[in-house]
Amino acid sequence: MATTRRFFTDHIGSTATLTGDEFSHAKNVLRLKEGDEVVLIDGSGSEYDAVICEVAKREMRCNVLHCRPSDKEPKTPVRLLIGALKGDKTELVVQKATELGVAEIAVFSSRYCSAYMNENKLERLAKVAREAAKQCLRASVPRVEYFSSLEEALASCGGCENKLFACEFAEKTDADLRALRGSCALVVGSEGGFSPEEFESARAAGFAGVTLGRRILRAETAAIAFTSVAMFLLGELGGES
Repeated sequence: MATTRRFFTDHIGSTATLTGDEFSHAKNVLRLKEGDEVVLIDGSGSEYDAVICEVAKREMRCNVLHCRPSDKEPKTPVRLLIGALKGDKTELVVQKATELGVAEIAVFSSRYCSAYMNENKLERLAKVAREAAKQCLRASVPRVEYFSSLEEALASCGGCENKLFACEFAEKTDADLRALRGSCALVVGSEGGFSPEEFESARAAGFAGVTLGRRILRAETAAIAFTSVAMFLLGELGGES
């Protein structure tokens, strides 16, 4: 049985309206019509079962049948901080982090970061997160933001119970990851890694150094692997939290 198509929209009440890209995809790509069932999402963590009642030239109106909480959202909030990566590698990390259940994603610049960010790239990352959330049946989309310095990015994690900083020259992991519980901030650098000074600044800000093993991982591999390990330890992958 095919999965009911899912669409993001705002202002969901007894009715809701699809416009813009969501409307175009529903009408022109999926060829949905009056009477078809859909699932609507507003980013609140709830899902709304609905039926298309009218297809107009630029919008699609739906009657909302009922609302239910999503069972696909993680119980523990995880915030991923990743150094800006070259090419489309940042998009890959945002996509996979969304699938893994990350709640927030922050991209930052640091000393050895050679990639750059602008408003268009940030909008593209938000779109990638949105599409990934739909694909993996999430009912919310991770917020994606950018910090022009590592210091600002680290300072944004004040509310996290666990602060973990992956560094290629960390000699050991300073935290007991097996006992990991509660909200987490995970930090991974760009292709150039971190300077010793940045590592010490992170530790001074309350971040525990983490080693990801003896092999040097590509930055995108490190981000995805680190997130996967944290999610598993928190009970979000194959276990109970």
